[in-house]
Amino acid sequence: MKNFALIGAAGFIAPRHLKAIKETGNELVAAVDKFDQVGIMDSYFPKADFFTEFERFDRHIDKLKRRGQKIDFISVCTPNYLHDSHIRFALKQGCDVICEKPLVLNPWNIDSLKEIENEFGKKVYNILQLRLHPVIIDLRQKIAAGPNGKIYDVDLTYITSRGHWYFTSWKGDTAKSGGIATNIGIHFYDMLTWIFGSVKNNIVHVHTHDRAAGFLELEKARVRWFLSINDDTLPQEVRAAGKRTFRSITIEGKEVEFSEGFTDLHTTSYQEILAGRGFEIDETRTSIEIVHQIRHQQPLGLKGEYHEFAKKPIATHPFSRE
Repeated sequence: MKNFALIGAAGFIAPRHLKAIKETGNELVAAVDKFDQVGIMDSYFPKADFFTEFERFDRHIDKLKRRGQKIDFISVCTPNYLHDSHIRFALKQGCDVICEKPLVLNPWNIDSLKEIENEFGKKVYNILQLRLHPVIIDLRQKIAAGPNGKIYDVDLTYITSRGHWYFTSWKGDTAKSGGIATNIGIHFYDMLTWIFGSVKNNIVHVHTHDRAAGFLELEKARVRWFLSINDDTLPQEVRAAGKRTFRSITIEGKEVEFSEGFTDLHTTSYQEILAGRGFEIDETRTSIEIVHQIRHQQPLGLKGEYHEFAKKPIATHPFSRE
């Protein structure tokens, strides 16, 4: 049994980590979050110590270490811009780390973390759960066994509706979240490059407060992608059905269905990490480079090979003075 601590216990993704720690037969010893709405902990680890001040959490972890009550892993579930700092903290405490995606916001942060890994002899693992999805694994094997030189036409569409709260939260601040492509798209870019190979060209057609669209030329695929948090961009039939999320990946015009199990792979991720088969820092580099390039590109507009949803009218920012 391993002892865990968790940073970011009140966040949206934290319950999946709590469940994974429990289901893999391990113990949560301590957790921290500046917000105290963490009643979910009662369902998993009611006896875990909880802190709302990071300084007290830091002192507690250090005290346990000095008493010989070792923390083996620290799970990081905090806002994107804090991942780098919290991973550094965990490594310096002599703990291995399991971090939500994106691991960091900038490619150069990867190199710094690798130096600290080496210094303290510990490892950082990223949750890349789509690589563990049976449908995605099967698809990768089929592409690998396909004709040499074959270039596949791929369309990725992901719309996950968010209210006005999004723009007030850290998620609406590009400096903190990395923007739309980073916050809701990075796991798709990781999946696509894992299946279709390295990036040859990365073009952005549209990039606003509530959507992004572009074109990725990969070693084995030409990918038109569209991401949005605006429900006005949903297909009419999806809106008519009262749904607020739309996820679609087509390859050569054929839909790849992987909705089932899409959000239930954290326990599998923990099992793989604990068995020594987790996804380490270098595995994250390609997707982090992709979103960094997207974030810093001037959008091309509706030119070239763009996703058809890129033509949808762009709404005014809800807090615009216009």
